[in-house]
Parts: sequence; C-alpha cells; structure tokens
Amino acid sequence: MTATAEKWQADLAEGFGTAEELLRYLGLDTNLASAEAVRLFPFRVPRSYANRMGRGDAADPLLRQVLPLASEARSVPGFVSDPVGDRRAVVAPGLLHKYRGRVLLITSGACPIHCRYCFRREFPYGESQLTRQAEGSAIAYIEGNRDIEEVILSGGDPLLLGDVRLGRLFRLLETIPHLKRVRIHSRVPVVLPSRITRGLAEILRSQRLPIIVVIHANHPREIDAEVGAALSRLREAGVTLFNQAVLLRGVNDDEETLIRLSEALFAHQVHPYYLHVLDRVRGTAHFEVAEEHAVALYEALRQRLPGYLVPRLVRELEGEPYKVLL
Repeated sequence: MTATAEKWQADLAEGFGTAEELLRYLGLDTNLASAEAVRLFPFRVPRSYANRMGRGDAADPLLRQVLPLASEARSVPGFVSDPVGDRRAVVAPGLLHKYRGRVLLITSGACPIHCRYCFRREFPYGESQLTRQAEGSAIAYIEGNRDIEEVILSGGDPLLLGDVRLGRLFRLLETIPHLKRVRIHSRVPVVLPSRITRGLAEILRSQRLPIIVVIHANHPREIDAEVGAALSRLREAGVTLFNQAVLLRGVNDDEETLIRLSEALFAHQVHPYYLHVLDRVRGTAHFEVAEEHAVALYEALRQRLPGYLVPRLVRELEGEPYKVLL
C-alpha cells in the first residue's frame, strides 16, 4: 500500500462518526443534533470537509447538509422511500437500467459523507450492489444489450473502491466493444480529496474508454485548495469534469451563492451540468425549495451568467425517459 493510499484511508477512518463530536469540534450545542434522525440514517463526515465549516455557526451551509435534525423523523405527504424509482429499475444485482443507451452500476453502498438529503438513504444496498459475485451477470447484461453505450458508476460512492477493484472493473468494461464511455458519479473529490491519488489518476488515464467524472458540490465554500488540487489531478489524467448540485433550502437557494458556485467550478475547469430540485425522499422535506423560487433563481442565473455557466434546472421523475427540465 502506498503512502498516499494510506493517507486517504486514514482520512476516511479519522472522520467524525457522531454529530455530537462534530458539533463540539465546531463549538456548537450538541443538542442541535437528533438521535432519532441518526437512527433512521447514520452520520458520517470527513474532517477535511468539517474544516471548511464556520466555527460557532449553526446555520453554516456545509454543516446544514450533514446535521441530523428532528424534522427528519416527521412524516410528510409526498416524501417516500424511493422517489426516483431506483428499485424498480434493477435488472440484475447492482445494475439499474432506466434510460436508453446507458446503465448504472451500484458499485458500493459506502460513502465518505452522509448527506442528509441523500435520495438513496433507504436504498437496499445489501441486496442491490455490485459485489464480486454479481459482476458476471451485470457484465453479461451489458454485453447482451448493444444499444448500451455508456456505463455510469455510482453508489454509495464508486471512488471508495480500492485501486485494485476499480482497475478490475474497468478491465471488464473495456472489453465490451459497443461501450463508448464510462461516467463516474462521485462526491469524493469534494469531501475526501486525498482519495484522488496519482495512482488513481493513472488508472483513469490508462483506460481505452473516455472517462467522465461528475462531482457533487452544492456550495462554493466546498471547493478549497485541496479540492482544487484533486480536480487538477483528474484533469491531467484526461478526465472530463462536470458538476451536479442539489438546490437546498438554507444551503444554496439564493442567487449569489449559485453564481459563486458556477464561477468556482469553472475556475477549476469543471462544467456546471445539473441543478437538481430535491428528490422527495423521506426525511428531507426541510430541504425543499418551492418550484416557483427555483425557476426564479434559474432565470436570475441566465440573466447574469454566460450560458455555459448556467446548469440545467431539472427534476428526476420515475418513468420519464430523461431528466425533466423545469
């Protein structure tokens, strides 16, 4: 194991495992956190991400994304366990097929951070992720469907897989002649940037298939110098970088924050791709932004930014053949 690999694994292990520990670190009242919310969805935050939070600020937009609140335990009409129909899209263990031309592999149930708005917070990873034993049936499905041109690695977070496992998965995919590209959806470059090692970058650089990494940043303060260095390593490996954000009340639901986010992303050659309205999973109603306000924000961005810095405002609806533009 290399020194850099040991660092990211140590960083992962040394993260905050309880909300009380994080709140004490930030100089905040530990009673802000709800034990009931943690029983419904566990808590996890890397220290590098916590270090970007404002000390003594209970309304900090980064803290708000991870702080378990009592409101998560309230039942709200319209908020359900599987808002985007993931479970009904499973065609083999660890393999989802929703949209024409592309499939999604649930490579892992693990994440370096547990975002409280996560749309897969109730996903049954135990029975629906890509274990080594399940690889054969997933690969056979892709090989047998020649209209599949893109494979998306998702999770959990696919970049929490070790280099050996990732390399094996890429080798399996690159033998399929009708595949044109591989896309990776990952929050790791933003919340655990030490994982983007030179070894990982070399694996990505060496692939026959073009690699796209879609990162997930919601607020400009998530992008610090260490994150910038990780993004630079990905770019140098020939990776195309996009960002998808989620519009969240109290986090980024204002014009200036979204403008600064797009500018911060583009400064690191990351293209703003999607701005999702909230997927209505149980326990997340306190994050929802009214659609009228979302559309007004989008119009403000269009007026103030060049088109290439304006992400598409979308909603994912079960059964639709693509993301629905608002």
